[in-house]
Amino acid sequence: MRALGPGSLSSFLKSVLDVVWFLLLLLLAILAASLFYGVLAAFNPEMPFADKVRFEGLDRLQGWAVVLVRILTAVLFVGGVLVIVSRLREIFATLKAGDPFHPENVTRLRVVAGGLVWMEGVRYTVWTLGALLPPQAAPDRPNLSLTAWFSILVVVVLAEVFREGARLRREAELTI
Repeated sequence: MRALGPGSLSSFLKSVLDVVWFLLLLLLAILAASLFYGVLAAFNPEMPFADKVRFEGLDRLQGWAVVLVRILTAVLFVGGVLVIVSRLREIFATLKAGDPFHPENVTRLRVVAGGLVWMEGVRYTVWTLGALLPPQAAPDRPNLSLTAWFSILVVVVLAEVFREGARLRREAELTI
């Protein structure tokens, strides 16, 4: 099976990324609506279903604060994944077109690396801010993820490889 061009593996992966992107948008919309509802329910216990929620060991406002922090964390995390998937969709569109060393792919890969850094930053920030929450609601301490940081370095190196490939392609186009 071919890796580049129409009907190739990259074409299949582009289709998969399109579906994932749509599902992430849907999830982000649901999370945003949940966050909005949670803010309203925290201050108005007469909202539908707000009185049905029970928080073990926490008063109502503390409980809703924990819920809102967790939903906000999910929004930030899913937002990072959405940025990464959207850039990967653009990269795979160039691969499907048979143009892997498109100059924009360098920037796209750098954004993917930035998105991975963002997601790791969200994990550590949530844990740090979790110290402000009651002990029974504080998130678990995250482990240092060597896989995540290694992946970030790999993507940064790939961005430089693509930059060099784009430069060589540009030089070849100028050669007569």
